[in-house]
Amino acid sequence: MQNENGQNVDLYIPRKCSWTNRLVRAKDHGSVQINVANVDPVTGLYTGESAAFCLSGYIRDKSEGDMAFTALVEAADKKAAESQE
Repeated sequence: MQNENGQNVDLYIPRKCSWTNRLVRAKDHGSVQINVANVDPVTGLYTGESAAFCLSGYIRDKSEGDMAFTALVEAADKKAAESQE
């Protein structure tokens, strides 16, 4: 819900799993959110920005969390490389 100024005023905004697009419930204690730092390709220094990836407990319970996280980071890296060209 947004107010007249366009600001979010909801008390709770649910997260979605980055791999399966499932909603991550508040009681899903197996879920994780990992922030990956963006690095300048020339200098190799942290740019101050990061990309957040959320994995649900369902994916982690099926032992697919590592594969999903790797694929998400590689896709984000390809997308960033294409946008800089």
